Amino acid sequence: MSRAGLDKQPREIAAMFDGVAGRYDLTNAVLSGGLDRTWRQATAAALELSPGQRVLDLAAGTATSSRAFAAAGADVVACDFSLGMLRAGQRRLAERPAAGRVVLSAGDGLHLPFPDATFDRTTISFGLRNVADTRRCLAELRRVTRPGGILVVCEFSRPVWAPWRTVYLEYLMRALPRVAQAVSSSPDSYVYLAESIRAWPAQAELADLLRAAGWTRVNWRNLTGGVVALHRGHAA
Repeated sequence: MSRAGLDKQPREIAAMFDGVAGRYDLTNAVLSGGLDRTWRQATAAALELSPGQRVLDLAAGTATSSRAFAAAGADVVACDFSLGMLRAGQRRLAERPAAGRVVLSAGDGLHLPFPDATFDRTTISFGLRNVADTRRCLAELRRVTRPGGILVVCEFSRPVWAPWRTVYLEYLMRALPRVAQAVSSSPDSYVYLAESIRAWPAQAELADLLRAAGWTRVNWRNLTGGVVALHRGHAA
């Protein structure tokens, strides 16, 4: 499955994220009304982290989520294909070190630079929409997860209440790009963001993709009425 038929190529996506890296976290906080922190906390809880576990945080961006995982005592690899994002994350880690161990790594979700069964936990937040092949990325995450390990995908989804879904989709296509103009270093990128969210599979469809990639005991939990969904799978 491709990125929902959107026409940007992987290098364009990487360049887009390079361009927004400087104000990425601020923009996310504003556009989500501060809910991004709640979603990160829910992701960390769903991973059921323990001290000493190895965690892959794919599409880690500036490693904001990675900090929360490291605070639980895990050894975290923050992996992203945007060097601009990783540089921003490196600066922030230097200014304000994480509570635990966070290692930054450049990598492509379709060709992860790690051996089989490397990690106890794998996760990707708001990044699965941006890979060129969703199924292949999920299969790669399965490959690098140890038997008994857990994957958590945190991604925008479909609000379950129809009136709220209509309001939400109108916000995505109209208000979100306008708000981004005030806070983002590259507001045009958020037009792509809105389009990619609208085109993304609903909760049950994404669950089917996880199963097809080899994940078992797949389930999901809606956050903020389905604006975001946490999908979880286990490595057999």
